[in-house]
Amino acid sequence: MCADTTETVSYKDTLNLPKTDFPMRAGLPKREPGWLERWARIGVYEKLREKAKAETRAPFTLHDGPPYANGHLHIGHALNKILKDMVVRSQQMMGRDARYIPGWDCHGLPIEWKIEEKYRSKGLDKDAVDVVEFRQECREFAAGWVDIQREEFKRLGVTGNWDDPYLTMNYHAERVIAEEFQKFLMTGTLYQGSKPVMWSPVEKTALAEAEVEYHDHQSHTIWVKFPVVGLAGTEALVAEITGGDDSKTATAAQEIGAEFANTNVVIWTTTPWTIPQNRAVCFGPKISYGLYKVTEAAEDNWAKVGEKYLMADALAEDIFGQARVDAYERLRDASPAVLEALTLKHPLRGVPDGQGEWDYDVPLLPGDHVTDEAGTGFVHTAPSHGDDDYQIGLKYGLPMTYNVIEDGSYRADLPLFGGKRILKPNGKEGDANKAVIDVLASGNLLMARGRLTHSYPHSWRSKAPVIYRNTPQWFAAIDREVGDGQDTYGKTIRERALRSIDELVTWTPQKGRNRLHAMIEARPDWVLSRQRAWGVPLTCFTKKGALPDADDFLLRNEEVNARVLEAFEAEGADAWYKDGAKERFLGGIVNPDDYDQVMDILDVWFDSGSTHAFTLRDREDGSEDGLADLYLEGTDQHRGWFHSSMLQGCGTIGRAPYRGVLTHGFTLDEKGMKMSKSVGNTVAPEKVVQQYGADILRLWVAQSDYTADLRIGDEILKGVADSYRRLRNTMRYMLGSLNDFTEADRIEPAEMPELERWVLHRLSELDEVVREGYAKYDFQGVFQALFTFATVDLSAFYFDIRKDALYCDGDTVRRRAARTVLDILFHRLTTWLAPVLVFTCEEIWLERFPGDESSVHLVDIPETPAAWRDAELAAKWSTVRRVRRVVTGALEVERTAKVIGSSLEAAPTVYVSEGAAEVLRTVNFDDMCITSGITVTTDPAPAGAFALEDTDGVAVVFDKAEGNKCQRCWKILPDVGTHTHEGVCQRCDTALE
Repeated sequence: MCADTTETVSYKDTLNLPKTDFPMRAGLPKREPGWLERWARIGVYEKLREKAKAETRAPFTLHDGPPYANGHLHIGHALNKILKDMVVRSQQMMGRDARYIPGWDCHGLPIEWKIEEKYRSKGLDKDAVDVVEFRQECREFAAGWVDIQREEFKRLGVTGNWDDPYLTMNYHAERVIAEEFQKFLMTGTLYQGSKPVMWSPVEKTALAEAEVEYHDHQSHTIWVKFPVVGLAGTEALVAEITGGDDSKTATAAQEIGAEFANTNVVIWTTTPWTIPQNRAVCFGPKISYGLYKVTEAAEDNWAKVGEKYLMADALAEDIFGQARVDAYERLRDASPAVLEALTLKHPLRGVPDGQGEWDYDVPLLPGDHVTDEAGTGFVHTAPSHGDDDYQIGLKYGLPMTYNVIEDGSYRADLPLFGGKRILKPNGKEGDANKAVIDVLASGNLLMARGRLTHSYPHSWRSKAPVIYRNTPQWFAAIDREVGDGQDTYGKTIRERALRSIDELVTWTPQKGRNRLHAMIEARPDWVLSRQRAWGVPLTCFTKKGALPDADDFLLRNEEVNARVLEAFEAEGADAWYKDGAKERFLGGIVNPDDYDQVMDILDVWFDSGSTHAFTLRDREDGSEDGLADLYLEGTDQHRGWFHSSMLQGCGTIGRAPYRGVLTHGFTLDEKGMKMSKSVGNTVAPEKVVQQYGADILRLWVAQSDYTADLRIGDEILKGVADSYRRLRNTMRYMLGSLNDFTEADRIEPAEMPELERWVLHRLSELDEVVREGYAKYDFQGVFQALFTFATVDLSAFYFDIRKDALYCDGDTVRRRAARTVLDILFHRLTTWLAPVLVFTCEEIWLERFPGDESSVHLVDIPETPAAWRDAELAAKWSTVRRVRRVVTGALEVERTAKVIGSSLEAAPTVYVSEGAAEVLRTVNFDDMCITSGITVTTDPAPAGAFALEDTDGVAVVFDKAEGNKCQRCWKILPDVGTHTHEGVCQRCDTALE
């Protein structure tokens, strides 16, 4: 029976209890800024560069994708920069020279639009301001936000060369961007063309695909009649119908003419404003079409009884329903030969006051882009206002129209519609659609009309809808041979890009490769020009009177180019806009009067696509070969920065400027909804940092699968904070137990008990997991492995077992081994976790190693000896842990029933197989189970013995420990009270000596 000694003696002061000043409560929001100041004071980033140089480390360069300098950071910015920082820090701590130069995109509409908004609020006209003065305001605005965002990024614990970032508006950067453009000019890939591009009438400029986002938009829908006016190319049509029988030829031609007389081809469109620009109608060669006749309809209906219509069979029922036709009949098939033979009349032909503008026939042409999934199976084709339309126009020689000017209104002299607006200056719908619909309706040229809500492209800056508009623009030809001799990966930009994607770049995740490959494979030529003021100009000149396709249209002169670059290096791109610029650059080389100066600016994606040249190539802290080891951005950058950098690099250096691409998802709220200020579900990083600290935000990133969209919100952050607290407590326990540890206490692994050698084995396994995970940028995998190890292997197992030895042993091998292992654990866990928990690991490190120059971020992850790996030992201890789990389960039942208060009151019997028994007899299994005694037997387990369903061959019968309670270690043992010191066991008596 268990018995207590009659009198208790306090031995608390003789125990080796943990001692540490490391607080349980982190207080991160208040304490993190102090560590930032400390890192800046001792120059951690600079010291790492010096260390790398002295050790001749292999470089690793993550090239920063430049955010726009035009507002406070959002949670997506925080996710991106934290991921980059974890990459840089982990690579550095694994032995690389990991450089990180932050950068900002400073040109383009995001900044220009803000200045225009300021002007509009004051009733000022931007176009009335001197362009150099306007550009200076843009520069000052961008510089202000660079400073703000820099401090916000630094607050997240992001390391890098913050004192000398790259800015696309720096004079040298502007010079290089112009120089990179000149390479396109000189190698023959630059040309001026007229084709439809996405155009913002509100911002009065062309937009790149990456500058467009899609929102629901309500559009007009109209079903328009294109009357058939004749047959063209009837020989092939007649031959098809008569089977080559000449005797039937004349009759067949007459029959065809009669059947299709007074017939209408019906088109459906959601852009009525494009009808005045129509030049053709397209049909799908593989679609089934029929000729239909209206047999019943109301007298006031637009589709009249007796009218005939051509339409896709699959869509006929829906079309007639929309047109409120009560009954109709199908007269015959309409084969591709029939359709292609038909000639149509432009629906506006002959309208009153049309002044002959639309007095032309419209061909019916085959087009593979036509489907019968919606509409009518016929597509109204305006080559000036759509890419598919434009391609058809090129193929069949259709003329382009120039009816829509830059503000989205019809040219003033366009009959009927001159001055009508597609969009108002505020982005709302103008009067153009209604004007066109009214004219069509008055001429009985509509079959039906309606409204449709659908996904429609909008400018991501003004949030206004965009249109496709034909306008002269400057393009980089991606299928034209680049005359630069860099043909290793192909002769054209497209060839070089596709081969780079497949042969030169590692994709994380791999699906990123497929996405960019598909985009590059199908994309048209790159639109380089924008009709704005804030940016790097297209530094080229055109010959007056020369046609765009003439050899002498573009001035290609190295001396002129050099003058421009010299001016930009000294004065920035403003030099292009100063009075007398043309004469300054051309005078004495060619006659300035013979040339026009191009005043468009470069697409801002060309700026960011060129950053590798003035950052990686030109800077001393750039990359030795001018290439980046990694580009890391969100998935939207497959059509943005990854894309433009690929095209730009393939046009100037003949290949991709990066060796690796990592993409992350978007940030969503806790319900998986897109964040929106109007909805009120945004999560500001500043607020998270103020409430929890930056390390909690960083831990959220590390715990998440960044390859998919990431959710964040209060409940999620509370869960992250809980994980952080558990990890912090683990580290605090280690610090307390290592309070007075010195090198004299250390022992070699060969002298250690098996339990300690098992921990070393686990560390050898984890070292491999950590290094491979960081190498693959698998931060979630690394953290999950370390968190599980810290909470399950350490806190719930190793620490739980060894705290008795650490507290109660004297100077034993067991205690010295445990402390040696704790020191080894300390160095690995702090360095393994430092790339994630940058502030906390610094705090932990300084608790043991204080000093003005001390920092965990100045050390590497320690090398782990291969000799620590011991698979045989690991297998043995797997058996120990498996049986232990059943024992602790049995004791928990008794504790819950209040039979015992502590596991030390127990001395259970464990029933196991002979093999397991042999293992357990070689270890102090009672210590492993934290009991005062334990019996291991191979006898059959009695009925009612405790067992776990998932652990075969193990059963436990509970019994209480016999003896007295040791007043020092609290074990209940028969020998308590029989030693020199009162009320203690043999082990404690020895320790007290």
